[in-house]
Amino acid sequence: MTFLKKVGPAALFATVFAASGAFAADEVFISDADKGIAINGYDPVAYHTDGKPVKGSADWKYEHEGAVYKFSSEANKKAFKAEPAKFAPAFGGWCTVGTSKGKKIATQPELFAIVDGTLYLNSSDGAHNLFKKDKPGTIDTAESKWTKIESTPAAEL
Repeated sequence: MTFLKKVGPAALFATVFAASGAFAADEVFISDADKGIAINGYDPVAYHTDGKPVKGSADWKYEHEGAVYKFSSEANKKAFKAEPAKFAPAFGGWCTVGTSKGKKIATQPELFAIVDGTLYLNSSDGAHNLFKKDKPGTIDTAESKWTKIESTPAAEL
């Protein structure tokens, strides 16, 4: 069995980039490991400005912390470049509820909330419903867990 078949393309991508120092372990959820695309190619700024997920374009992309973000307009790309911390999703784009339980779980772009100006993503309807029931508590717990798991590969959690 080849190395790629044993670990899969996502693990290979994370291994190569972690070894190169592009980002620590898999602290940013890369939804399309072959291309390094964050948030499944959705525009992180649009969540804030349009109040909904909007698919980004390959015409407007920007790399931040080892992930490539796509945008639906040049203006959104410029806004992100000027203030990436304002627009990048919390917890590297991993599921907020998963993070609150010490796990890194892939997210679905349509399961989101903006709380106090921060984008939070979740992995399933069940997780998103739990998040909505106690946003402050889930966020606080996730923040405390994130400091412990941020640099740990998802497969090791």
